Amino acid sequence: MRIGVDARLLYYQRAGISTYIRGLLGGLAAVAGDEQLVILRSHRDGELAVRRPGTTVSRLWTPCHHRYEQWLLPIELSLRQLDVLHSPDFIPPFRRRCPAVITVHDLAFLRYPSLLTPESARYYGQVDDAVASAEAIIAVSESTKRDLLQLLGAAEQKIHVVPEGVDPACRVLDDPRLVAEVAGRHGMEPGFFLFVGTLEPRKNLAALIKAYALVHERHQAVGAPKLALVGSRGWLCEDIYALVAQLNLADDVRFLGPVGPEDLVGLYNGAVALVFVSLYEGFGLPALEAMACGTPVIAANVSSLPEVVGDAALLVSPHEIEDIAAAMGHLICDGELRQELRARGLARAGQFSWGRAARETLAVYEEAAR
Repeated sequence: MRIGVDARLLYYQRAGISTYIRGLLGGLAAVAGDEQLVILRSHRDGELAVRRPGTTVSRLWTPCHHRYEQWLLPIELSLRQLDVLHSPDFIPPFRRRCPAVITVHDLAFLRYPSLLTPESARYYGQVDDAVASAEAIIAVSESTKRDLLQLLGAAEQKIHVVPEGVDPACRVLDDPRLVAEVAGRHGMEPGFFLFVGTLEPRKNLAALIKAYALVHERHQAVGAPKLALVGSRGWLCEDIYALVAQLNLADDVRFLGPVGPEDLVGLYNGAVALVFVSLYEGFGLPALEAMACGTPVIAANVSSLPEVVGDAALLVSPHEIEDIAAAMGHLICDGELRQELRARGLARAGQFSWGRAARETLAVYEEAAR
């Protein structure tokens, strides 16, 4: 079987869906056996995706999310002679010569349409056609599957739940000096609260910062940990910066921007906890990455997060600032609780791998091809 994986997005972004593409390609390279993988990349992207016999890289000229993508991409793909096409960015070409598999990561743009840019609204507005057109749909969580059924009326028999994996690079670092060095490069000392993700309203950062203000006030005597926010600036993020200034927390809430994978592992290891209280997540990979690094997690009790973290995290209401602050306070004061969550998190993270995701995804390809 000749499998095409649309990996053009790797050139345009590092996090989010690109993390999924990189992880899945690595998993497929290990488990695909005799299957032929055709990695479809941007013609501008010189990075080699996977080294594996039977894998080829095919350069495409059509940019991601381009307004003429539905006209140009089918022409380019018609020359590749694919048996199945996987679109991880979940809008496939609607005119094509082979079956399509799409991955739906979340439907936040339907839950929170006011948070979209006009260009995003145009692109994601094609989701109804994408779900109807695809021969098979991969949902990264049961929560996303429920949204597909409830919000789009997708055919249940086409939906396959395949959880994401965790990068093996996300691990416990046994060298405290290395952890301190990574933290120091970003102006931090080990023992801080951490958030990882795009700075956008869906991540509920206003509630996190208000909760942190309570923690900072209550634990001044023992020296409250600082709060590090890792991630790119997103849509409507200006209010977050204004809130930090309004609460006089500029010295204690640090915006670290996007961070490379190796430094991110060091920051996970240096954190007292990851605080991830999003209003909505299709999967919530940072929570899984943190657990794989032995970092306690405070997570919102909504959408996919409870099914990802299981019993290995403190679950709080994302709408209750006092609940978030109380959980953060517990982790400052209770070393035994931190150790318990560390052990549970490592065990939980061990249940997720890109090898498993790749094997289950191959089964979806085979069904779609039939």
